[in-house]
Amino acid sequence: MKVVAIVGSIRKESYNLKLAKYIQKRYQDKFELEILNIRDLPFFDQDIENDPPVVVKEFKNKVAHADAVLWVTPEYNGTVPGVLVNAIDWMSRVDKVLIGKPSWIVGASMGNLGTVKAQLHLRDILFAAGVSSPLLPGNEVHVGAVHEKVDQEGNLTHEPTVQFLDMVVENFITWFNHHNR
Repeated sequence: MKVVAIVGSIRKESYNLKLAKYIQKRYQDKFELEILNIRDLPFFDQDIENDPPVVVKEFKNKVAHADAVLWVTPEYNGTVPGVLVNAIDWMSRVDKVLIGKPSWIVGASMGNLGTVKAQLHLRDILFAAGVSSPLLPGNEVHVGAVHEKVDQEGNLTHEPTVQFLDMVVENFITWFNHHNR
């Protein structure tokens, strides 16, 4: 299975980027994970949506050719980051590369609740008409107090979180296989 990860933080030392890299490494025997760069995507502009810049075309092409999407979102002001919404705007227009694309969500924050509100909003967005990305039901991964659960290399060190993530990955693979019969 080929999965693309879309990380909603463009900060170089982002905990969510570290989480995506951890997932990429830990589960490399279960699926191939490519972490996409949304930093270089221009603001969505309807004036150029039919002939977008090359960076947008390449980004959308990678999503279109993936089997699934892993959304890794921080929470900014109780919702998803603007850069993540911008990426979704590009993907949900013209060729609509997310329609029917199985998805799952994880997120990390230094707060105790992880990214609960952002993930709820992201779920709503993923059900929108131009997106329509089937989403793994339940299995929410909210890594709260992430700064206390990762080491310097970005590895999760909190065993209950690791075990839970292991379970969610297995649930996603089972759900994906069932969804794609």
